[in-house]
Amino acid sequence: MKRIYIASPFTIGDPAANVLRQIDAGEALINAGFYPYLPLLSHYHHIVHPHSYETWTRLDDAWLPSCHALLRLPGESKGADEEVALARELGIPVFYSVGELVEGMG
Repeated sequence: MKRIYIASPFTIGDPAANVLRQIDAGEALINAGFYPYLPLLSHYHHIVHPHSYETWTRLDDAWLPSCHALLRLPGESKGADEEVALARELGIPVFYSVGELVEGMG
């Protein structure tokens, strides 16, 4: 099974709505037979055990290389753009919709 990293906005707009959007994309990927990694779930971890922004990005950067593809959800995000750049540097394909990813990786 293919592991998919989901990159998307978090701090621009409503963070809770952004987390929900990532969860919905993750659910669509599960239903399509993939194993999504949802880095925005760390939002809930951060509520209980806060860490610096750098800590969270280091954790995300450690997981990204183990994924087979990256799904970039729409919206302005410096962090998500940096994750796309890292994926490309590592030769990991980047997709911009669940449908495109399912077609390209299925």
